Amino acid sequence: MNSIVAIELGTNAVRIFAFDLMGNIIGFAKGHYPTFHEGPDNSEQDPEQVFITMLYVLKNLLNDTLYPQKCVVGCICFSGSMHSLLTVDKDGVPLGNVITWADNRGKETAVELKESELGRTIYEATGTPIHPMSSMVKIAWLRNNDPDRFKKTSKYLPVKSYILQQLTGSCIIDYSIASATGLMNIHSLTWDDTALEFAGISAGKLPQLVPVFYSEAKLKKEYQKALRLQPDVKIIIGSSDGCLATLGAGVWEEGKATITIEDSGAFRVIGDKIIKDHNKQIFNYLLTKEHIVSGGPTNSGGVIFEWFTKRFGDFKKAFDIDHSMGNLIREAAEVTVGSDGLLFLPYLLGERAPIWNANAKGCYFGINIRHERKHFIRATIEGILYEMYSIGKTLENHRAIDSLSVNGSFASIPFCTQIIADIFNKPVSTVSHGDTIGAGAFLLSATEMGMYKNLREASNTIKMHQIFLPNANDHAIYRQYFTVFESLIEKIGGEFDAISNLQNLK
Repeated sequence: MNSIVAIELGTNAVRIFAFDLMGNIIGFAKGHYPTFHEGPDNSEQDPEQVFITMLYVLKNLLNDTLYPQKCVVGCICFSGSMHSLLTVDKDGVPLGNVITWADNRGKETAVELKESELGRTIYEATGTPIHPMSSMVKIAWLRNNDPDRFKKTSKYLPVKSYILQQLTGSCIIDYSIASATGLMNIHSLTWDDTALEFAGISAGKLPQLVPVFYSEAKLKKEYQKALRLQPDVKIIIGSSDGCLATLGAGVWEEGKATITIEDSGAFRVIGDKIIKDHNKQIFNYLLTKEHIVSGGPTNSGGVIFEWFTKRFGDFKKAFDIDHSMGNLIREAAEVTVGSDGLLFLPYLLGERAPIWNANAKGCYFGINIRHERKHFIRATIEGILYEMYSIGKTLENHRAIDSLSVNGSFASIPFCTQIIADIFNKPVSTVSHGDTIGAGAFLLSATEMGMYKNLREASNTIKMHQIFLPNANDHAIYRQYFTVFESLIEKIGGEFDAISNLQNLK
C-alpha cells in the first residue's frame, strides 16, 4: 500500500484526492452534480446522480493517475456534507431525491419548536440548532406533508450513508455526521429518545452509529473488480466535511478559529468541551467523543458568488465558471473598500447563523446612479464576509479569538483573504495544501493506521502557507458599513417573512 484516497461528497460536487503516505497530493479529480430548486424553499439532488458521479470520478482518478504511477490504494476515507436526508424503502431503493441542508420547507415546524422548552431540551441534548436544515425537522415535515412517503420509508439516511451502503452493503453513520442530524444525543452517543419522538420515528429507522475511525465495512466484489481495487482495501467511514476541514486546518490551540467558505460556509473552533449557548445559536458537533467542533454555519458562502457568476459573469465557453469568477474578482478589485456605499445581504437561501431565519432574502442596499457592475461584484463578496463576521462575533461571546485560518475556495483568492483580515481586524493564515477537508480525511486515515499517536498530533503537522495582516484604516471603514449591515437585518425581519409568503404563493 502506498496511497490513501479521500472522497469528499460536497453539496454540489464530489472531490477526490489521492495522497502518498507522507501526505503529499499525488492525484485529484472532481465532478459536479446539480441541485434542483422546484420552489424557493426546495433544494434536492438525485441520489443516483451523486453515486454515479462519484464512481465515474473515482474510476478516472484510478485509471488516469494512480495506476500509471504504480500506486496501490490501501485505504479510502469518506467525507460528507451535513444535514442531507434520503428516504429509502426496505430494499434500500430511494423513495425520492436527497433533501439537502439548504432546503427550508420545514421552517414553520422549526420556528414553533425553537420557541418551546422542548426545543431547548433537544438542542442541549443533540448540539444541533433548531432549524429546517436538521434531519429531525425534515422528517417531521415529511410526516406532516408527505404521509405516503413517510409510511413507506424503511430508513432515513444522509447521502454519505447511502453511498456507503451502495458500496459495501452496510447501513452505518459516523458520530460526526449523526451529531448534525438533530437526532443523536452527543452526551450518550445514542439516538435521542426525545428527538426521535418529535420526528415520529424509532431508532430502527436510522443507520447504525459508529465512530469516525470505523473500518469494518468491506467493498462489494463487483466494485473491487470494476475499480481494480484489492479485496483488503480499507474503507474508513470518516467524518463530516466541517469537522474534517477543522482537523485539516491545523488549528487546535485556544485563541484560534477557522473560517471555511466552500459551497456554504462556517466559523469554527475545536475543543474538549461543549459550548453552552443559551440563545441556541451555536452548534456543537463531534469529531470524536473527546473533540467537539463548535461554531456557526452560513448558507451564504461560495454558492452565493457562484450564483452571481452564473447570472452576471461573462462566459466565453461552456463550463468556464472558474475562469469567469477570476475575471469578476479582478473587476471587483478596481473598487474601493465598502463598494462605494453599496451593501449586500447575501440571503438567497435563507440563513442559518447567526440570525437563523429561513425566510431571509437577498438584498442590495444603497444603490445610486454611479454604481456599476464592478460595485455589485465587490458588494456581493463583502456581504458574504460581513455575514461571516456576524458569526465570528457571536462565537467570541464564548471564546476569545486572536487569529484565523481560512480554507475553502476563498482561501485561494488573496483579494478575498485580505478582506477577511480587514473586516475581522485579525491576522489570517492559509494552509500550504489546497483542501483542508481532503487533508483532514488523510490525517484521520493516517491516525487510524497508526502513523500518528492521535488526531492532535496529526493536525499539528499542517504547515501554514501565507499570513495576511489587517489594515487598520480599512477595518475602520468596514466597521461603519457593518453597523448599517446589522441594523438593516434587524429592521427588515418582518419584510423577510412577507416577501417569502408572496414568493411561495402558487
